[in-house]
Amino acid sequence: MAESNYEDDEDSDMGAHLSIKDRRREAHTQAEQKRRDAIKKGYDFLQDLVPMCQNSDNSQSYKVSKATVLQKSVDYIHYMQNCKKKQEEEVAALKKEVVGMTILKLNYEQIVSAHQNQPGNQSRQVSDDVKFEVFRAVIDSLFQTFDLSVTMNNFAEVSGSVIQWVEEHCKPQILREIMCGVLQQLQQHEYASGIGVPVSNNAFPPHPNIFSSTHDQ
Repeated sequence: MAESNYEDDEDSDMGAHLSIKDRRREAHTQAEQKRRDAIKKGYDFLQDLVPMCQNSDNSQSYKVSKATVLQKSVDYIHYMQNCKKKQEEEVAALKKEVVGMTILKLNYEQIVSAHQNQPGNQSRQVSDDVKFEVFRAVIDSLFQTFDLSVTMNNFAEVSGSVIQWVEEHCKPQILREIMCGVLQQLQQHEYASGIGVPVSNNAFPPHPNIFSSTHDQ
């Protein structure tokens, strides 16, 4: 009798011990399953988020390996970083351009103000529209050679080509020819409009017709 009770107690202890091990094993299995589900969910979200991981053919199911998802995600991050860097460089260049144009504007305003304040200039005052036409035509003519001569691949090429462009296309004689040609065209246009005085064909050297595109519109 006593021996039977001892065996029953021993079996009960073993059953309880096995039950604890089973519960621990089950808890571990559930935790591992949750971890795997979370990883799978993360990969699925990453695949939907990264354009390089998406299938262009929506009619077919497309399964991408985890290694491919990670590699394409890294490639996409590098691509976005390069785009961000390029945009920051463009913004910085535009800011410099704005500063330069602001300084140029202030300088021209000072020149105009000083010119207007000089005695005796009121009777021979040139209108702002004429000044703008002359300035625009001269700058357009210079920009044509600038655009063909200056390369923008890197700073070394920019600096070298700008210096070469200045030496070749911004000499005093060339600038004088450009200005003379612009003034000749302007006077010819005013004369054709009935508001100017005819100009001799030999008064200025020939120059490409810069005003035709603007005034013919």
